[in-house]
Amino acid sequence: MSISNAMASGVSGLMANSKAVEKISYNIANADTVGYRRSFSQMVTSGSTSASGSFSTGVATEVTHSNTAEGSFMDTSVNSNLTITGSGFFVVNSNIDASYTAGNMFTRVGSFEPDEDGNLVNAAGLYLMGFGYGDDGSLGAVDRASFNDLEPVNIANQTISGTATTAVSISGNLPSQETGLDTPGDAFVTSAEYFNALGESERLTLSFQPSVNDDEWVVTVSDATTEYGTVTMSFNDTGENAGAPAAYGDVTVTAAAPAGCAFDPATGEMTLTIDNGTEPQVVTMALGAPGSFEGLTQFSGDYTPMTVRPNGSESGTLTRVEFDEFGDVWGVFDNGTRKALYSIPLATFANPNGLETSNNSTFHTSNTSGSYYLGQPGTGETGTMTSGGVESANVDIAEELTSLIQRQRAYSSNAKIITTADEMLNETVNLKR
Repeated sequence: MSISNAMASGVSGLMANSKAVEKISYNIANADTVGYRRSFSQMVTSGSTSASGSFSTGVATEVTHSNTAEGSFMDTSVNSNLTITGSGFFVVNSNIDASYTAGNMFTRVGSFEPDEDGNLVNAAGLYLMGFGYGDDGSLGAVDRASFNDLEPVNIANQTISGTATTAVSISGNLPSQETGLDTPGDAFVTSAEYFNALGESERLTLSFQPSVNDDEWVVTVSDATTEYGTVTMSFNDTGENAGAPAAYGDVTVTAAAPAGCAFDPATGEMTLTIDNGTEPQVVTMALGAPGSFEGLTQFSGDYTPMTVRPNGSESGTLTRVEFDEFGDVWGVFDNGTRKALYSIPLATFANPNGLETSNNSTFHTSNTSGSYYLGQPGTGETGTMTSGGVESANVDIAEELTSLIQRQRAYSSNAKIITTADEMLNETVNLKR
């Protein structure tokens, strides 16, 4: 190697080590940045050797990203803060007013909180994207190889429409010792909740009056404005069906149109027509089929408060959200309903270390990263999600400081090459004196 080549090698060493120090400094500066992925410079030889033996060589740097190394979990107690355990990146967008298929990028920064409109946004101003569940609770067929089906995750103004009740089942025990008395006691009264077409809660009143006849009761159904009708209900007192309804009779309809009442003795079902809207609501109330123990029973002992099971639901508004490890966002409503709102996918890559880095700890695909796949957390190679915390930077300060000392020594050594080569050149120049 000539003296000039030696000097050139020293210069390349200075440049390579200064670039390495740049990356180390950047890592140290971002050691407390949530979701930051460290990068570092690897030294590679630069130059060639000819067949004749002459050569020109030096050193260069290749930047390597450590995107697969995880940071530690930091508890924030903020429910919407999310952490990824394992592989994967959140899909985020800086402008939710634009097309959701454009401007999307990837990040591990999960410091999401709702903005004034309820959209989940992290500290860098990037909005979380997800797949929306339908009203029927199904995700449907989504394209996980593109951004086409993604939308911003919004947890505000979520409501559930109520559905009208069409059927109510009643179960409980009536005390047999209360029947057959010369002077029966007071009726046992309970109420049954149901929901109208607007999702509002309303109630029916049921009265169970013991009869002077053994094992016989008179059941009356009414509400605040209407008495619908009565039916006499008798129970078996012997055999394998003892305690179960035996028969129904003496059906009396007292409701006036458009309200109405009908009873089917074979099934033990009373069909009520309730005048509570432009179109009356029809509700079928099941007291229990003859010979069945699934509805009302009569045994000796205490009166058992009735268990009322209406279908339909009350309208509800969102009270809180929950996040599970599989990326589902659940809404909990004030009517007790828990409903899936969004599925948050995690983007995985064939070579995540090959992603192109950008501002705010974000990444874009590159030729070396491969294409993305929006996997469901907890499936395949995709990691899982944890709420209530964020992921720290994957920077080890001790490791960075050690590398800084090494690069400083290497820089000084390369500087010595240059000064030595300069002295040799001076000696060469002085030969003519």
